[in-house]
Amino acid sequence: MKERSKEVKTSRRGKGTREQDTADLLAKIAELPEHDRRLAERIHSIVTETVPEVWPKLWYGQPAYAIDGKTVCFFQPSSKFKTRYSTLGFNDPAKLDDGSMWPVAFAIVELTEQDEQRIRELVGRAAG
Repeated sequence: MKERSKEVKTSRRGKGTREQDTADLLAKIAELPEHDRRLAERIHSIVTETVPEVWPKLWYGQPAYAIDGKTVCFFQPSSKFKTRYSTLGFNDPAKLDDGSMWPVAFAIVELTEQDEQRIRELVGRAAG
């Protein structure tokens, strides 16, 4: 929560630039344990290549990606809560609606080429 409070204060003061937010995100990824770092770096590449207009930022101290100021997706490293898998999650602005029920979070242990393609599809849909 302390990290989120700092993020909100920075954004309210108008101090956050895309370059600074990206640098903060990349610095946070660099601090992660090796396995989480590899996953986060790959997801960062996939998201920013698939949707170039996303704004990389930290959200609750986690790598996240926003469109029009709203966090669309985020990466939660397994080390953050000492879980057995990392998570790629999508927030309400993500346009993933599929009928009356659809998934908004995906467990990630490793990334295969098929997984990477699925992430590209999800992120592209989420961005609208």
